[in-house]
Amino acid sequence: MDIRLYNSLTRKLETFAPLDPGEAKVYSCGPTVYGAASIGNFRAFLFADTLVRVLRYNQIPVRWVMNITDVGHLASDADEGEDKLQNSARKEGRTAWDVAAEYTAQFLKDLQSLNIVTPDLFPKATDHIEEQIALVQELEDNGYAYHISDGIYFDTSKLKNYGAMAGQAVEDKQEGARVEANPEKRHAADFALWKFSPKGSQRDMEWESPWGVGFPGWHAECTAMSMKYLGNLYDIHTGGMDLMSVHHPNEIAQAQGSRGTTEANIWMHNAFLQVDGGRMGKSLGNAYTIADVQKRGYDPLAFRYFFLQAHYRRPHNFTFEALDGASQALKRLRATVRAWETPAIGCAPYEERFHRAVNDDLDMPQALAVVWDMVNDAQAATSAKAQSLKRFDEVLGLRLMDYIACPIDVPPEVQRLLDERQTARVKKNYTASDRLRDQIAELGFVVEDTDGGQRISET
Repeated sequence: MDIRLYNSLTRKLETFAPLDPGEAKVYSCGPTVYGAASIGNFRAFLFADTLVRVLRYNQIPVRWVMNITDVGHLASDADEGEDKLQNSARKEGRTAWDVAAEYTAQFLKDLQSLNIVTPDLFPKATDHIEEQIALVQELEDNGYAYHISDGIYFDTSKLKNYGAMAGQAVEDKQEGARVEANPEKRHAADFALWKFSPKGSQRDMEWESPWGVGFPGWHAECTAMSMKYLGNLYDIHTGGMDLMSVHHPNEIAQAQGSRGTTEANIWMHNAFLQVDGGRMGKSLGNAYTIADVQKRGYDPLAFRYFFLQAHYRRPHNFTFEALDGASQALKRLRATVRAWETPAIGCAPYEERFHRAVNDDLDMPQALAVVWDMVNDAQAATSAKAQSLKRFDEVLGLRLMDYIACPIDVPPEVQRLLDERQTARVKKNYTASDRLRDQIAELGFVVEDTDGGQRISET
């Protein structure tokens, strides 16, 4: 069954086939570790995780690389302002190295809590300064770089198709929205390859280079590291749609200027995650983290379920009401499969529908619909449904095998209340039934009334 993926570079759905028949090579823009990643950031990482899972579901081996940006990401896309790591270090009274170490560890912990597949490599920008310097030298040798007082810059006018991904020609890229005036730059869209350390001060992170002491520009790391580990042209590069206007066009420019490639064959981007119908931002106080979700009593996998409810290329609106709905749906699914038999031969028609959905540009909402159609199919054997759901969860990543054919161990006190509640319902004493339901809830269990009787699950 063919896999179709939307390529942001060509703006069309394309049938995917690895450049190397033996392995698909995927690179994902990872976090800038100056603070805890937000749930908006994690939409990009969950999307990339789903892509990798779908490729592997299709029996395609994957080599997945995700970078850790721990230097060089300035506050402005115009390569102006303070390095985000350096800024956090100043505010927190620590070194940039300490800040990066803490938030890298937090990011890795959050990946585990969301059951995101661990990438094969997590290269850090600070561990690849040599490779970034070599890239800049290559661009300089090829006539794409020039020197001004604050650094080495890429001359975007040398590329006729610069900005093609963003649908914006270089001559149309005006000073302003995403780039700012720098009188020394040859063109507004030119970007820093290497920045010099400010005179009269010493940064926590700075290195010697052929041009002077400084640090790499943000864009250099992804091109240098991705091509080192995946080759001059690899299969897929992922990231959020906010990277389409500056970061990813700059990566492509560096790859074209150094190796004559577009770096990746397919570029894929997820849409923004909104909050309460509006923009998410730290200044707005709504850039929630996975820790924030957990503090409110939610299982992180409920957020993963919430993520699966929207197509990755469409905006998704986060509210805690929506997360409640996702949480309840996940609990119902877990409670249902606990009563199933041990997995056996699967349900072929549902597996074919699921496979078709995930291969259609990762259509996870449709895939979830197939899951619930199968779950609610009273004619299918529970052992067959269990086997199919086991396979589906290779893509869903909801850890459902922890629940399939695994009845809840109900404490004697809870069972006594359940028996009393069943008697109350037979007598149509709904006041007593509701009171007993609340008592059960206080003990950490939820009761649902179904056609087959009371169904209990853990809160």
